[in-house]
Amino acid sequence: MLNEQAKNLRIVFMGTPEFAVASLHALIRAGGTVVGVITAPDKPAGRGMELQQSAVKKYALEHQLPVLQPEKLRDPGFLEALRHLNADLQICVAFRMLPEIVWNMPPMGTINLHGSLLPQYRGAAPINWAVINGEKETGVTTFKLQHEIDTGNILLQERFPIGTEDTAGTVHDIMKEVGAQLLVKTVQGLANGTLTETPQQVPAAALLHHAPKIFTETCQLNFDQPVTTVHNLVRGLSPYPGAFTFFNGKKLKIFSATPKDETPAIPPGAYITDTKTYLSFACSNGLLDVKELQLEGKKRMTITDFLRGYQFK
Repeated sequence: MLNEQAKNLRIVFMGTPEFAVASLHALIRAGGTVVGVITAPDKPAGRGMELQQSAVKKYALEHQLPVLQPEKLRDPGFLEALRHLNADLQICVAFRMLPEIVWNMPPMGTINLHGSLLPQYRGAAPINWAVINGEKETGVTTFKLQHEIDTGNILLQERFPIGTEDTAGTVHDIMKEVGAQLLVKTVQGLANGTLTETPQQVPAAALLHHAPKIFTETCQLNFDQPVTTVHNLVRGLSPYPGAFTFFNGKKLKIFSATPKDETPAIPPGAYITDTKTYLSFACSNGLLDVKELQLEGKKRMTITDFLRGYQFK
């Protein structure tokens, strides 16, 4: 729980996806005073293209928290409404880039929760890239926002391991809880005046990993690479957006697989199967044994269910 000094801080929370809900919930549960929630506008989705609320908005409404959904963060009407919330501190978790007129508004500034151990993996997809690159650990960082994205002074960090079978999805689920607790600890430290801002120590360019947005071309598997590299890409893109290849002319997403060090007797990209229990793709130095997949036009399924219904030519 936050102490009285921290509970008295007027906090504006900014976030959109389910990842951010864990942090907002932790703040509310700890007794934080959230005077407003800023989230993305409702968007049409699904077959009926009905307007869908963000995960953060749903949570905010359930807890009777005021919600603002600006289309543009520089809109005069939004800025005036934000000023009227009279926040001492703003918190940003999985939201969009803020203009200075927004992040510099409250007297205590704006803090951000980022899904990596900054300065490593600055950017839009830190969880994905940490797994894709085969990292053995990652973490979360709270820092003060400034002009350049993900470059502000560090407040606190928390590390945790990445297992060899972890995916972007499992790391996401661990991280949202670890990050939520770190955020509460950060708010407490700021209220007490016990936190020291530490400038980011940026390593040489060759040692700095980036986390740019994931594009379709990022997701296509290259079986000319080592099997560990291919497996890491599968893990790093599971469950979304999913690594893919082409299988008998159709797009095939692979969500789960096991790397095998067996030297393949077939060229990279070719596959072997008994048509009943296994399907393996050859890589440069091993085999990728597929466990979960989704063929274009079909639902996601286990390899045995897939092979049971697939007609090989």
